[in-house]
Amino acid sequence: MHKVSIPEHVVARSRLQRGGREHLFERLDMAKVAHVVVDLQVGFVAEGAPVEVPMTREIFGAVNAVSRAVRAAGGTNVFLRYTCDAREDMPWTVWFDNYMTPERRATMQLAFARGAPYWQLAPELDVAPGDLLVDKTRFSALIPGTCDMDAQLKARGIDTLIISGTLTNCCCESTARDALQMGYNVIFLTDSNAALSDEEHNATLISMSAIFADVMDTGRLLGLIAGSGTMRTAA
Repeated sequence: MHKVSIPEHVVARSRLQRGGREHLFERLDMAKVAHVVVDLQVGFVAEGAPVEVPMTREIFGAVNAVSRAVRAAGGTNVFLRYTCDAREDMPWTVWFDNYMTPERRATMQLAFARGAPYWQLAPELDVAPGDLLVDKTRFSALIPGTCDMDAQLKARGIDTLIISGTLTNCCCESTARDALQMGYNVIFLTDSNAALSDEEHNATLISMSAIFADVMDTGRLLGLIAGSGTMRTAA
């Protein structure tokens, strides 16, 4: 697992901004919560995959535990798939043409074409009937015209997103940043996200802690979900 390191001065500043609270949420209305599992696809998970992130193979236990808890509590699980779609209305030419070699572009576009083996969700994931499978063609799942996750969540009355998946500092961070600015509460998990290095993982956790999200580990989240269910039943 990643070695998590968030400087105390960042935590203290965040706590001050929140009126002394270390965490934003003491309970969750689970009917309004979505667990967004970002891009845990074969192309990111498998050994030798085009964008192999070895740490992904260590987070499945935590990610699946969250999915099961959210599902049991009446929340929504969303499994995102990064997709290269040559027929999309808004081709991402700047990324493919300017930020990678032609060889790398061809590899990515073939690997993550809709239906390709590397595009599929990793078999280690706990996916159940009723969970949402959503394709996106950008890092963030909230770019208008490139993904319909926002519309699907709004149709379900979702107002809070739990972010897990890969890469911590790319698609997970991009989705979390946009989510806050689009009116969602964001919970970002320290041990259910994976990057290519501890440094990159922690850089995102620092930004999330300082501004964008309530940052916590899976154990705390599972306790929060369990407590929210108890409170809802008691109410």
